[in-house]
Amino acid sequence: MEMLIDFPGGARVDAHFGPFTVHTDQPPVASAPTPFATFLASIGTCAGIYVLGFCQQRGLSSEGIRILQRIHSNPLTGMVENIELEIQLPPSFPEKYKQAVIRSAELCAVKKHFENPPHIQVTSTSA
Repeated sequence: MEMLIDFPGGARVDAHFGPFTVHTDQPPVASAPTPFATFLASIGTCAGIYVLGFCQQRGLSSEGIRILQRIHSNPLTGMVENIELEIQLPPSFPEKYKQAVIRSAELCAVKKHFENPPHIQVTSTSA
């Protein structure tokens, strides 16, 4: 997979891949989320895909299900130290599936990459 990253103006930085473009920006204008906010959102949305798939495979309604993501940062370094994903289920959600839906969310590919992070190599070329 390749992504082309370009700079459309101001503090905007966009990523293009396939038919999609992910727009990012920086405050104070912030016409789009920051790259880091987009990264953090990918954690919760990835878990959400797995929760949704879990429900669909079992014929369970996903109505009323949400995930609350809490990010805890170290006040000295500003680095994220802990991320909580709270799957909020409606009262009608079957009790027998509550632990299984948690295990399903834990299979998220983004989360799995934190367990075995990729090596990132940065180079430059003249284009």
